[in-house]
Amino acid sequence: MESTLILAIRHGETAWNREGRLQGHLNLPLNARGERQAERLGAALADQAIDAIYASDLDRAAVTARHLAAPHGLEVRHDERLRERAFGIHEGKLWTEIESGFPEDALRWRRRDPDFEPPGGESLIALYDRCIAVVSELATAHAGQTIAIVAHGGVMDCLYRAATRIDLQAPRSWVLGNTSVNRLLHSPQGFSLVGWNDDQHLQGLALDDPGVPGFMPAVVATAKA
Repeated sequence: MESTLILAIRHGETAWNREGRLQGHLNLPLNARGERQAERLGAALADQAIDAIYASDLDRAAVTARHLAAPHGLEVRHDERLRERAFGIHEGKLWTEIESGFPEDALRWRRRDPDFEPPGGESLIALYDRCIAVVSELATAHAGQTIAIVAHGGVMDCLYRAATRIDLQAPRSWVLGNTSVNRLLHSPQGFSLVGWNDDQHLQGLALDDPGVPGFMPAVVATAKA
C-alpha cells in the first residue's frame, strides 16, 4: 500500500490560548491574530497539492481549515473525533486555578498519568487511542495522496508521539505552534515524521501552548513551575 502524506495543523490562536485557559470541547473562535495566522497558512500552502482536508468540528479548527481550503476549492470535511481532549470540569480554567482548587488532579496531570480522567473529561490514553484511530482511518482511505488534518494541540501531540515512538508519559519537548505545518507519512507500518513545526509563514505570529504541564515543552514547564 502506498504511503499517505499528512499535513497536520493546529488551529489558529484564540483568546484563551493567549490567556492559557483550557479550551477542550468548548467552542472558542479565533482571535484577530488567529485569523491572520490562518490567512497566512492558506497562502503558504496554496501551491501544495492537497487531495482532501479534514478538520475538527470546533470553530477554531473549522475556520482555520476553511482558510486552508479556499485556494484549492476543496470542501472541509468535519469529524468530531478530531476534537481536543475533553477536560471536563476544568475547561475554562487556568492551570493556577487547577493547582489551587484541585491539587490531586494537578499532581496526576503533572505526572502525565495516562489513566487520569478530569471529572467529566477524557484520559490521555483515551485521547491517544481516539486520535490515532481516526487519523489512521483517514490516511488509509487516501493511500498515495496528500491530506490535511486541522485539529488541536492535544491531537498534534499524539501524532508526534506515534510518529517518533515516544511514550505517552514522557514530558513534551517539542513545539505545538498555532497553524505551524507538521508533516508525517502514514503507511501500513504506522506513522513516521517528515518535518515538524514549519512556521516560516508566521513571521512573529507564532504562539506555543501556554503553561499547562503536559502541553508545554519540558524546559518551559519547569521554568514556570
